[in-house]
Amino acid sequence: MSTLTFHWFLPTTGDSRHVVGGGHGSLPGTAGGDRPASVEYLGQIARTAEQLGFEGALTPTGAWCEDAWLTTAMLTQVTERLKFLVAFRPGQISPTLSAQMAATYQRQSHGRLLLNVVTGGESSEQRAYGDFLDKDQRYARTGEFLDIVHRLWDGQTVDHHGDHLRVEGARLNRLPDPVPSVYFGGSSPAALDVAARHTDTYLTWGEPPQAVAEKIAEVRRRAELFGRAVRFGIRLHVIARDTAEQAWAEAERLLQGMDPERVAAVQRGLATSESEGQKRMRALHASGTSSDLEIYPNLWAGVGLVRGGAGTALVGSHTEVADRIEEYHQLGIDEFVLSGVPHLEEAYWFGEGVLPLLERRGLWRHPAAPAPVEPGTVAFAGV
Repeated sequence: MSTLTFHWFLPTTGDSRHVVGGGHGSLPGTAGGDRPASVEYLGQIARTAEQLGFEGALTPTGAWCEDAWLTTAMLTQVTERLKFLVAFRPGQISPTLSAQMAATYQRQSHGRLLLNVVTGGESSEQRAYGDFLDKDQRYARTGEFLDIVHRLWDGQTVDHHGDHLRVEGARLNRLPDPVPSVYFGGSSPAALDVAARHTDTYLTWGEPPQAVAEKIAEVRRRAELFGRAVRFGIRLHVIARDTAEQAWAEAERLLQGMDPERVAAVQRGLATSESEGQKRMRALHASGTSSDLEIYPNLWAGVGLVRGGAGTALVGSHTEVADRIEEYHQLGIDEFVLSGVPHLEEAYWFGEGVLPLLERRGLWRHPAAPAPVEPGTVAFAGV
């Protein structure tokens, strides 16, 4: 088996001991937490994630949170190794400028940029940013955008006259080194086609294993048509404790902290979503009652009651959570983008409880750990 990669999450809308709103399809003013999303607090989370062995940290995009480019650029100054998985929407910025920004980020951060391309699932939010294309047109534009950006990173001079984007004589004076990996998610046929053609890692939200396996098979099939291979990742929340009883007690505490009127309001809003992935998330907690929220062993859909986007959490003892991670890995998932409530404390629960188990199983190594000594190699120590 290959070694797993873990990323954490930066709550740039604020953090709390209760589930904070936000996520896909959220509107300004509907999310926020008791702990402001300051550079000081986010820096605490980032440094903790770095120390514990997370490879990177996802930073979201949307009207409900702080800008990901600016925030993470500041956080590179208070961390040393951690990479930043910056979410951005290609409809809001030119491909040439994006390619240039990424190249600058790589030089100034010494190669710590990863890019999470978000096409944008809600027309109402896109229009607020001056984007009036429909959903299928947005995915077509994303494909053009990524084609231009990759050609620029390859050192080409690009002329492109497409249906949605046009550049002439575009080139970069300095190329990114290394070229940042591109992450992408989406569940509609148009999204899967973009993933197959242009992305390095396809991200899915945390659905039950059978649904994830079907999605992996379809993306892999489409990618093979273009002679490409794609890595796979999954976005989940996590509640890991010493015992299963403690973990489920915490899930119940979070559930009891959700005001029924707030749940109803959030669900009414998410019901209008154009996103296929959001529809699939809502279907996992259709009744919204506590009795049916464990939709698969150790997979809890309670987060999605008050939060758009990724709405499921791995809940259980450290061993149970490690078992579910290994199960997803056997399907083809190599990268896990995780978060918790609150993000600072939950990073420790997972990093000190689950990661050592995965290390003992040979599934994970700390990114900063010394390279293993090959059998038969003689090591000399200075005196």
